[in-house]
Amino acid sequence: MSNTAPDIPAKEQSQFRVTGEIPIPVLINWLSIAAVPLLAFFAWRSLAQGDQLTPALLTLFATLLAANTLNYALFRHKTFHRRCFITLITTLFTYLAVHAVEGGFAIIWLFAYPPIVFYISEARVGIATCLMGFAGVALLFSPLAEQLLNLPYSASFRLTMTAALAFEMITCYILDRSRRRSKLGLLALAAKFEYAAKHDALTGLANRREALVQLDAEYERYLRNGRPFAVLLADIDLFKSINDSYGHHVGDDIIVLVARSLRDQCRKVDTIARWGGEEYLILLPETAADEAVHIANRIRKAIAEKSVMVGEKSVYCTASIGIASIRGSESVDKLLQRSDEALYRSKTLGRNRVCAHQNDASD
Repeated sequence: MSNTAPDIPAKEQSQFRVTGEIPIPVLINWLSIAAVPLLAFFAWRSLAQGDQLTPALLTLFATLLAANTLNYALFRHKTFHRRCFITLITTLFTYLAVHAVEGGFAIIWLFAYPPIVFYISEARVGIATCLMGFAGVALLFSPLAEQLLNLPYSASFRLTMTAALAFEMITCYILDRSRRRSKLGLLALAAKFEYAAKHDALTGLANRREALVQLDAEYERYLRNGRPFAVLLADIDLFKSINDSYGHHVGDDIIVLVARSLRDQCRKVDTIARWGGEEYLILLPETAADEAVHIANRIRKAIAEKSVMVGEKSVYCTASIGIASIRGSESVDKLLQRSDEALYRSKTLGRNRVCAHQNDASD
């Protein structure tokens, strides 16, 4: 089990949601639903004005947006859903601008494009599409396009539109960058709080609450597949005398030293927890009693070999370990009780030893 605070890659964090944030697929669906009646309305207006092409195309765009929404509802393909939406609105806005729909005033819908693409896409996609869009507008307002297309845009409108669109794109980029940074900060803070809630501050090991969660999960697996697991309960011998003789700061160093020894000797699948004070719990998944005894003895020897320097003096410590392996349909509480009894027995027999609960395994 990991014992260091997790670092979430920025690329992965950008896909996570912050509480209160509208999910991108939901936003796209609502925008599509809102666009369908608007397109139908302007298709009707164009038809009333005698335009045959525009009503057909606006109706087609409305149908495709609705189909994209339905496709997502059926198959939940987020990437296809987003890319299809961006392609549709890009094509739609291009048509509105080039064909001067609504006497040329439909081009102002371009102002809706930057905030949408920045919100629903990665930053680099938003930047790329906005740059291409701005280049397209600049080309549309060029003297060459004026000669070829005979568009109704005045010189004053072209200048104002170009400047305003550039300003909006830059503003959207700055605001989106700030939003993404704030989101990453919130996610990093949430990860730290989650880590702190599950780990002991001094050792970085799992705390008692997290150990109980892992115990319950392992117990449920045991009930499903019948694979055994074992619990080691370790306690530093004569810890109070260490505190009294050398001070609590040395006691803390000893606690950290034992935690480090446990990490070195345990497997990645094992859960190591600071159970309380100078006591530790080690959960060994899919481990029989005899193998648990072997692991416990290895841990005990490793602890006894390490020391903490106090001035020029090496302070050693030992640990007593009690073992209990799951049996039948006993509860987790009963298992912990038996491991505690085995630990007590190892203490009464002289400390610095491993004892398995009676009938679990040989000492």
